[in-house]
Amino acid sequence: MSTISLSRILSHWASIQPDAIALSHESTSITWQALDRETNQLARAYADFGVKANDFVTVALPNSLEFFKACFATWKLGATPQPVSAKLPRFELDQIIELGVPSLVVGISGNNEIGPKTLPIGYNEYHSYPDSVLPEITAVSFKAMTSGGSTGRPKLIVSATPAEWDIELEHLQIKLQGAMLIPGPLYHNGPFSWAMTALFRGNHIVITTRFDAEKTLALIAEHQIDIVYMVPTMMQRIWKLPEDIRFKYDISCLETLWHLAAPCPEWLKQSFIEWLGAKVIWELYGGTEGQGSTMIDGEEWLKHRGSVGKPGIACEMKIVADNGSTLPAREIGEVFIRPISGPGTTYHYIGAKAKSIEGGWESLGDMGYMDEDGYLYLADRQTDMILSGGANIYPAEIEAAIDAFPGVRSSAVIGLPHEDLGSVVHAIVDAPDGIDESKLLIQLAERLVKYKIPRTIELASEPLRDDAGKLRRKQLTADRVAKTT
Repeated sequence: MSTISLSRILSHWASIQPDAIALSHESTSITWQALDRETNQLARAYADFGVKANDFVTVALPNSLEFFKACFATWKLGATPQPVSAKLPRFELDQIIELGVPSLVVGISGNNEIGPKTLPIGYNEYHSYPDSVLPEITAVSFKAMTSGGSTGRPKLIVSATPAEWDIELEHLQIKLQGAMLIPGPLYHNGPFSWAMTALFRGNHIVITTRFDAEKTLALIAEHQIDIVYMVPTMMQRIWKLPEDIRFKYDISCLETLWHLAAPCPEWLKQSFIEWLGAKVIWELYGGTEGQGSTMIDGEEWLKHRGSVGKPGIACEMKIVADNGSTLPAREIGEVFIRPISGPGTTYHYIGAKAKSIEGGWESLGDMGYMDEDGYLYLADRQTDMILSGGANIYPAEIEAAIDAFPGVRSSAVIGLPHEDLGSVVHAIVDAPDGIDESKLLIQLAERLVKYKIPRTIELASEPLRDDAGKLRRKQLTADRVAKTT
């Protein structure tokens, strides 16, 4: 075991490879030694702003070196980073702040008379602080991620893993002192976890401001990337590049491509396996909650096409019918997970309660079945969640924003199929006297992050819900899909 507190892990690698590049973003980069020293300074500044051990620090920064500096400065004070989108509307950000009660919010300007201290993007007034090593201190939780919820309000998912890491532990195919590319937003759990785990193992991390298909291939070749994190939408955009562009870059250095966060079409996965090799393509299914997961590489997938793999050794999974009984192989039901370490040992919610059944089994809201060999196959979501480009979108949150608009009686938000993103948001708005759609979109932009705003709006004059307030969302979706086929 080589477990090191995250308050000291940069110092560890700075002593081994001080002049090696730790992080690269666009045209900027930083060495391990500089990253260690600057985060010592930034941590002291955060301490002066009131950050203490086991506090939350809300990090509302875009993909940047600054994002990583904020997280490591937080860990160096024994506190917990709580990332959110830098584009989050203030309405939603305030809900998250109310839940987490952070001692500092990094990435927004203007302090309120009450509430946490705030620091703007680009804050650099920390360089006057000493850059010497700080006392070792380890937060009880190394991350607190944000998620939407079926109630339309956000929730925090607080990891039960302390802020320390065994750097010798082989995890997610991440090598020691390799090179990883993260083309996704760091405030999402997947990119955050992959990037930080790789950094903990001494890897050079390359990040992008936003995803660009050709640029992704160019960066793999330029930085000799051996592992990359993607969602299927990214893979599809790469595959749709003209062949002369896709084959322009030598990416033979790539040893592992992870895809997760959304279902991957079989044809697309097969294409990537044929292109890069079965051993390169890996898939993971699991939640931010960390109760358990499945993994599968391309070779195994070819023998179990469509599967997301078998449950890992740290968890159990079973398929449950509506009546609570456990279903046999190949019968579709709800997927329930239980960590071997016991319920509640991997996370806790702030602002929500887990969906659980007797015995400590919990559900993430997915439907699926297992085959006779114990491989899991996912079917439709049981929840109403929309997956668009790898992002989780909860209709209730959007409906709440729409229903707040004058003249709206009720609304229904559904996901409609989209070739590139998987699904896009469509809103059906019950407004008997009509509404000004342009004004509605302006209000939604004030309350919702951009990718949650409906791509299309359909006006209706009939009630969408029954007397019990129930909505036949699946039927609404099926009716609209049928009209387009």
